[in-house]
Amino acid sequence: MSDTSLSMLTLHALKRLVAEEKLTPQAILDDLLARIQRLNPALNTYVHVDPDALRSQLADVLKQPRRGKLWGLPVTVKDNLCVQGQETTCGSKILAGYRAPYDATVIAHLKAEGAIIVPRANMDEFAFGSSTEHSAYGPTINPWGGGRDRVPGGSSGGSAAAVAGDLAVAALGSDTGGSIRQPASFCGVVGLKPTYGRVSRYGLVAFASSLDQIGPITKDVEDCALLLSVIAGHDSQDSTSAPVAVPDYLQSLRQPVKGLRVGIPELPVEGLDPQVQTAVEEATAVLTKLGMVRVPVKLPHIDKSVATYYVVATAEASSNLARYDGVKYGTRASAAGSLMDMYLNTRNEGFGDEPKRRILLGTYVLSQGYYDAYYLKGMKVRTLIKYDFDEAFQRCDVVLMPTAPTPAFRIGEKSDDPLQMYLSDIYTISANLAGIPAISVPCGFSPGALPIGMQLLAGPFQEEMLLRVASAYEQATDWHQRSPELNAAKA
Repeated sequence: MSDTSLSMLTLHALKRLVAEEKLTPQAILDDLLARIQRLNPALNTYVHVDPDALRSQLADVLKQPRRGKLWGLPVTVKDNLCVQGQETTCGSKILAGYRAPYDATVIAHLKAEGAIIVPRANMDEFAFGSSTEHSAYGPTINPWGGGRDRVPGGSSGGSAAAVAGDLAVAALGSDTGGSIRQPASFCGVVGLKPTYGRVSRYGLVAFASSLDQIGPITKDVEDCALLLSVIAGHDSQDSTSAPVAVPDYLQSLRQPVKGLRVGIPELPVEGLDPQVQTAVEEATAVLTKLGMVRVPVKLPHIDKSVATYYVVATAEASSNLARYDGVKYGTRASAAGSLMDMYLNTRNEGFGDEPKRRILLGTYVLSQGYYDAYYLKGMKVRTLIKYDFDEAFQRCDVVLMPTAPTPAFRIGEKSDDPLQMYLSDIYTISANLAGIPAISVPCGFSPGALPIGMQLLAGPFQEEMLLRVASAYEQATDWHQRSPELNAAKA
């Protein structure tokens, strides 16, 4: 085996090789760092990597007895997850220099299982975006597409592009309206948004507190199950964390899918690329060949999901971002005549255009005279969307739909049209509003050799079902095994 091929292997393959003493954690980390050094300047998947700190972290792990599900294996984390002593900026100038004083719960879980934490994957500023173009550190480039001119999706685009380009073995992202699944689709990898409350949000810098969830982005479904088994579980430090037992997700991968019901809903098709529609229809045919039963389901309010989301999410974002005023966190405007000037100058200089836009929208819908007309109405429609899914899952075990309406679009293509950018999340948002789990898996390629993803959704805390169906589909196809051109010489 060539050292240069190590970073292309899955988490579970590396775990096996280390257990068999055919490979060392040092070799894995050295290979990963070499690849990051070579390719990250072009792809910008990481905003910062500290090789010395990573080697020191590995040395500490190796001093301990071999234990844990991820002993000695590197896991990349998004720049909005707190890692003690490390800078955490959420892709924003306003948090430049802020170092987390504690570990997020998911980081503590990874460390407890012997993982090497690799911060910080690039992201849209404060997770506001669908392209990872809205980062203070510059845009991330999708490794797919020969012109290197495609977005990786967002806001977890850095994590997804790193996994796709083998600058990461596996990664964590956050998903507020599709920010794990949509970049997974654009980059040809697997991305899972767990049920709200399945994974602790403690130590995740908040965007919209009632929607945010942390989840895995991986090369295949087995890695997704492995990583979820580590980060899931109740946490007393998070009041929204659910006291629900964590099942054996890896065991669920081996269960057959014959007889399970796949629900096919009627969806808004405006903007849906015919290539995506064809790929998803072909994926449905694969599932039926595996013995699943296709049933029609109705989601009558799903066409209201984008409007509902951008009322609820911006309202919560406006509230959450009020704390960044130059007093406690990050940077402070240098020239300030009064306290109010300091607040205004810090926020004006520190926030980019997209956070400012969402703060304004959120403040507006929460303001006196508009709360009932917008926010309260949005919350009522959110409840209807949840009821739609409750009824759908009375008729089926999983719902299947596209992850995104198009393959990855070009950098700059939608930057001047926020509405078009927001519509790229049209099929993912409803899962966050309903609080249910959803997974994106590769299901095809466009004629331009860009990945296409399909999305599976299930009832609350039914991640086992999602992984079971996704794994069966993956084993019947080979889409997840394909690599972008930059890896072709090492495939």
